[in-house]
Amino acid sequence: MIIVMQKGADQKDIDHIIKKVEEYGYRAHLSKGVERVIIGAIGDEKDKTKIENLINRPGVEKIVPILKNYKLASRDFHPDDSVFDVNGLKVGGNNFIVIAGPCSVESREQILESAAVVKEAGAVMLRGGAFKPRTSPYSFQGLEELGLKLLAEARERFGMPIVTEIMNPRDIELVAQYADILQVGTRNVQNFALLKELGRTKKPILLKRGMMSTIEEWLMSAEYIMSEGNQRVILCERGIRTFETASRNTMDISAIPILKDKTHLPVIVDPSHAVGHWKYVIPLARAAVAAGADGIMIEVHPSPENALSDGIQSLKPGRFAQLMEELPPYIKAAGKIMVTL
Repeated sequence: MIIVMQKGADQKDIDHIIKKVEEYGYRAHLSKGVERVIIGAIGDEKDKTKIENLINRPGVEKIVPILKNYKLASRDFHPDDSVFDVNGLKVGGNNFIVIAGPCSVESREQILESAAVVKEAGAVMLRGGAFKPRTSPYSFQGLEELGLKLLAEARERFGMPIVTEIMNPRDIELVAQYADILQVGTRNVQNFALLKELGRTKKPILLKRGMMSTIEEWLMSAEYIMSEGNQRVILCERGIRTFETASRNTMDISAIPILKDKTHLPVIVDPSHAVGHWKYVIPLARAAVAAGADGIMIEVHPSPENALSDGIQSLKPGRFAQLMEELPPYIKAAGKIMVTL
């Protein structure tokens, strides 16, 4: 249920409704819009009469049931686009961000060179995996804490927030010490124990789509995080598994406008994983911008032929610079503004 407060409702009335919602055994989630405050009453709705009776309280305009399974992620709960601050950079709304870097942190020299070239080209956040989920147990699994330390060094040197993947609930505290955004990869999108623990952190979460997840299943994964108190979830379309074999995955371009209609959460696109080959990354990045994405995440490696993971889909620095030169007209046409450092 959502409780819509009257325009200009007194803070005392808002606090009173929140107190009552919690007294009735629900979790109260506050959403402050441009004109009105909305209070989400999240919990077991078998006995919802008490919540419905709050319509008689001062300051309450109306009480509306949320019919969707995802409550907090829905635009019914938060009609305006959510905008998150990440170390002074705005994500969401009319802002467009570019995140770039290698699939994996391989060495100090590699990550520092990667950070230098992506920043020079105009990226504002650095990505890099310290813990790597791989199909084969014999593949490179990442440098773990050393990789996190190298990412932190790159952030200090180049002033770029870092995005890195979290795989295990036991590692959340460690990774959160270093990372500015915690990424949940496609294989963990329905690892509900992990999602619930991430919901208790204060770090923004980049939630990738599961390779076989429907949009509603994906939003329900976001709901797991948000229901625990962390509202700062960024969705990332990274391609889904279909019958097509010409590309690594199939990028669902339709997911962008659909999500924009259904949820207030920012939506970015990872064309590198979607297509799996550097030749096609730039066209798909353009398409993502045109479809209304709030940003893109691109794999860039100084020497892709020597990469320990995903070299074939990584752009060389020159090609990434070309992409960044081509993007501004698309960003402007989509009604967005490029975020810069």
